[in-house]
Amino acid sequence: EVKVVESGGGLVQAGGSLRLSCTGSGFTLDDYTIGWFRQAPGKQREGVSCITSKDGSTWYEDSVKGRFTISSDHAKNTVYLEMNNLHPEYTAVYYCTTLLWAAFAGAQATSAVFVSWGQGTQVTVSS
Repeated sequence: EVKVVESGGGLVQAGGSLRLSCTGSGFTLDDYTIGWFRQAPGKQREGVSCITSKDGSTWYEDSVKGRFTISSDHAKNTVYLEMNNLHPEYTAVYYCTTLLWAAFAGAQATSAVFVSWGQGTQVTVSS
């Protein structure tokens, strides 16, 4: 069974940093693209960043470019999302997903094949 578990969320002040972790089981990081999505209250789930470890390619939603860094550790079967200079509007539940592919228009996945989702981890940025 392909499973992912997120960790690392919490409460942070504006301008602060957090590192989210997504640890997988039942697969290796070369098998899938790993994505981070977020969903704020009353809003649609939106893409934040993805990494395809097999070729090292990454994707970032425009508003997080230069602030967030996605990386992978094959030995730990874990993908990290380093988030710096956080804004209150980044407050959301952050989800990790394994996917075969996705096409984005802005932050919205216009088409994608998702394999599994984690339960999410809450990130709250106070002003």
